[in-house]
Amino acid sequence: MATDNGHLNDASPSAVDQTVVDAIAKADIYHSAGTTYLHIDNPLTSNSSASSNNDANPSGAVVPPISLATTFRQNTPGEPMARDDANSWGMGYEYSRTGNPTRGVFERAVAAAEKTNVAFSSGSAATSAVIHLLSPGEKLLSIDDVYGGTQRYFRKVVNPRMGIDVDFVDFGNKDEVQSKLKSGGGKTKLFWLETPTNPTLKVTCIRSVAALAKEHNALLAVDNTFCSPYFQNPVEFGADIIVHSVTKYINGHSDVVMGVVCTNDEDVYKQLRFTQNGVGAVPSPFDCFLALRGLKTLHLRMEAAARNANAIALFLERHVSVSKVVYPGLKSHPQHEIATRQQNGYGAMITFYCVGGREQAAIILQNLRVFALAESLGAIESLAESPSLMTHASVPDEQRKLLGIDDTLIRLSVGVESCVDLISDLDSALNAALSSVGGK
Repeated sequence: MATDNGHLNDASPSAVDQTVVDAIAKADIYHSAGTTYLHIDNPLTSNSSASSNNDANPSGAVVPPISLATTFRQNTPGEPMARDDANSWGMGYEYSRTGNPTRGVFERAVAAAEKTNVAFSSGSAATSAVIHLLSPGEKLLSIDDVYGGTQRYFRKVVNPRMGIDVDFVDFGNKDEVQSKLKSGGGKTKLFWLETPTNPTLKVTCIRSVAALAKEHNALLAVDNTFCSPYFQNPVEFGADIIVHSVTKYINGHSDVVMGVVCTNDEDVYKQLRFTQNGVGAVPSPFDCFLALRGLKTLHLRMEAAARNANAIALFLERHVSVSKVVYPGLKSHPQHEIATRQQNGYGAMITFYCVGGREQAAIILQNLRVFALAESLGAIESLAESPSLMTHASVPDEQRKLLGIDDTLIRLSVGVESCVDLISDLDSALNAALSSVGGK
């Protein structure tokens, strides 16, 4: 009844009338993502025997087991067993830091969703592994509005302790970018991009930055955490490396800290795999098991959360207590057209500015009952936070001011609760803040 690409086969002997075709179209809003996440395809690997063997679970269990072993028996010295196990990526197993069956099946699942990848113990560890591709004296060009932990790592570790110069730019400002590249003297070897950015949701054309990186013989790394593999695939637009904080949407349940680095470059992949083993920042088998379980429902969660986010953004845009709303799905977003071109959806992150000042923002956050006042994002439950006081407090005051991260900015990570309840919760909190400035 269906062809390999998921489309109905007109030559099928099954009787399929228009009613059935319409019903299928309505049901398959996920563009076959569910099949991809649930049934692992063979990953890109340089080992043909590993690629051809997909029977990595001979017991027939529909859920991969958790392998807690730290070491693995060898029949011959220096010859790891199970090289033909696809989850070992053709390397077999000898020590769990080097390779673990549960971690392997998770990595292969993410590879089906994005590209060949290497898993790490956190998103920050994944970022660090990418930086290990650089050498002292080389330069890194990063987008200016970047996750607080990333900019802190770049400013306080990468630059002063690793001898790698770091410049922060708005990639939408061509003159600024060219000026930084010129001053780099040809030493810029890595471009670091977030799109949408954290927390102001600035969207950048990946294809344009990828072309610029290639022109300067540099790699482009894109932190794709906010969109997840479901809503955006940067490699399709020329990115060399994709970074995810698995803690967020891929896992999606606020119970795992983890990261992955994805790539379609075989040489980069080998270097990342070497760093994973050499540095040892690997996730536990249990965390890999949980993250794999989360990945299987990524398409369901992303669609549900994005539907809620769209309605909430429209509501906030019309509320008297809100001075500005930033959401890529709104036509008022300055890069709405770019987001529409390169994303498969607008995501579930919203930034808005409240009327008043820090006091009013605090009142809003303290009066929320369905939204939890907490850092992080991308989980099934809705979260709200103040970036200037929480996730981005480490960003220098002057830089925060330039980026528009002031005390009235509130970041929402919209979950999958009832949209009516979420809007009612926000309305109540916004009205409480408005009353404090004499609005009612």
